[in-house]
Amino acid sequence: MKSYRKEIIVNIPARRGFLNLTSQVKSCLQESGIKEGFCLVNPMHITASIFINDNESGLHHDYDA
Repeated sequence: MKSYRKEIIVNIPARRGFLNLTSQVKSCLQESGIKEGFCLVNPMHITASIFINDNESGLHHDYDA
């Protein structure tokens, strides 16, 4: 079984923020050469989280509220 690991380092300057990582994750998948399987995107900080949803400002506003 093939595996691939890459760290994406980001900085959110405010206390809370939203960052679309789609292009970075796609780039990592292309670099890996792996064509099928699972992709784990794991924030390595206790207060960080990843959510999968449409990139809509209304949703971001609702999450922030």
